[in-house]
Amino acid sequence: MPLLLGVNIDHIATLRQARFARSPDAHNAEPCPLAAAFDAMAGGADSLTLHVRGDRRHMQDADAFRIRAEVPLPLNFEMGVTPEMLGIALRLKPDFACLVPETREEISTEGGLDVVAHFESTRATVTTLQDAGIQVSLFIDPDLQQLDAALRTGAGMVELHTGCFANALPPERTAETTRLTTAARHGHQAGLRINAGHGLNYSNLTELLTVPHLAELNIGHSIIAMALSCGLTEAVRRMKSLMAPYPAAS
Repeated sequence: MPLLLGVNIDHIATLRQARFARSPDAHNAEPCPLAAAFDAMAGGADSLTLHVRGDRRHMQDADAFRIRAEVPLPLNFEMGVTPEMLGIALRLKPDFACLVPETREEISTEGGLDVVAHFESTRATVTTLQDAGIQVSLFIDPDLQQLDAALRTGAGMVELHTGCFANALPPERTAETTRLTTAARHGHQAGLRINAGHGLNYSNLTELLTVPHLAELNIGHSIIAMALSCGLTEAVRRMKSLMAPYPAAS
């Protein structure tokens, strides 16, 4: 099947919260994450990604439940490994849950989940989600130890953190591409579905597409930034076009 695109719409809510943090459900609160979800779907998004954080800095619980109820696309729910977020996920019943690290200091997720250090809590969360019929992904650095630990949790997929790749300049970018390639091959051979995301944009995507065995990319900030010029539907359409040459997943 072709390489899929999951569009992260968190930053639509970031902009709304800049003015409507005290009343995100007000009739005039804008922009609307639900409307953005439909615009992304119109542009060809294969799934939607959103992250309800512990401090509710952007997406609110109500956003997640409205989008889940009204948008006929698979939903990828990014979540910290906490009892609170596990409870929300079990009520929301997304198609996918992606376990991510979360700190209050970061603006967006920086770095992968340390599955090795937090193995037992991660494995327990994976099991609970899977028992509820939710497929689970772990957002991890392209590190072989983390991949092996992810496999032992029973998760069926990982999302490789591409932030170091995205932030690197040549020749460091080449080294990061090699690192991602090694991780993707290792995970694929172990039977994991390989997704990737963080920092991917219209400029660096071509080099990222040399990494084998990718099933889905999750991209948010760059698409939302492009949407300021051409609208969200067209921004998604352009990203999908750039992804089209990627060979079908093997």
